[in-house]
Amino acid sequence: MNEERPEKPLTEGSLPQEPSPGEQLPIARKPSLEKQLPMSQEPPAGGAPPQLRASDADRERVVDRLRDAVAEGRLDMEEFEERLDAAYKSRTYAELEPLTRDLPEPGAEAPLASAPPGAGVARAASGSAWADRIGGHGTWSTGIAVMSGFQRKGRWTVPARFDAFALMGGGELDLREANFAEPEVVINCIAVMGGIEITVPPGVEVDVRGIGFMGAFDHREGPEQPEPGAPRVVVTGLALMGGVEVRVKEPKGVKRAKGGKGTGSVDGGPLRKEL
Repeated sequence: MNEERPEKPLTEGSLPQEPSPGEQLPIARKPSLEKQLPMSQEPPAGGAPPQLRASDADRERVVDRLRDAVAEGRLDMEEFEERLDAAYKSRTYAELEPLTRDLPEPGAEAPLASAPPGAGVARAASGSAWADRIGGHGTWSTGIAVMSGFQRKGRWTVPARFDAFALMGGGELDLREANFAEPEVVINCIAVMGGIEITVPPGVEVDVRGIGFMGAFDHREGPEQPEPGAPRVVVTGLALMGGVEVRVKEPKGVKRAKGGKGTGSVDGGPLRKEL
């Protein structure tokens, strides 16, 4: 009788283990995605890749630079509107970059074009000065001389309209050191057997529209063209057997050397030189 050996009972450790609930089976690791990308997809050194999507903040930065360019006179309104529309429609850096390619970086000064010596000094002296001299209330609005004379000179403010009347007398209006209530002022002159003299500084635009009857309106234009930002003086009225003279003259303290070049200064300011 053969003995049959009983089968060895299976122990708990020999049973196949089933994953417990919530336990994750190990997964084979895949190569890194970064290693799979071709080298052409890496960002170029020194900036974001052109194909990268632009954000709202990126578009606003471009718009701010365009607004500054308009304020500085680098772009006209038509160019600004075209670039503004393109900026808001741009989706990538490649579309934004050309919009400011021809503009200087923020805070950087563009190279100045060559100009004759002294031209920059004259513009700097006049440009800032005119902005400070326009605005306010007129000091006097009339000047009357009947067999006598009147005078307005020095520091005073020319109103939007000034009426001057001279009968067998004379009047003098000196605007070289004056301020102007408006960018355009009108001086109405009536000279009957008398005369009125108006003196303006260089750079001011003068428009003489008066009528002379057995008299004359004499306008002696200066060698310079009207300066940007300078006020405009319109002279109207009637000269009856009399005269109204308008002349251009440097302010006091500025002397002219031979050749018409200024050698002095106004109130210690920069020199003014004529081209």
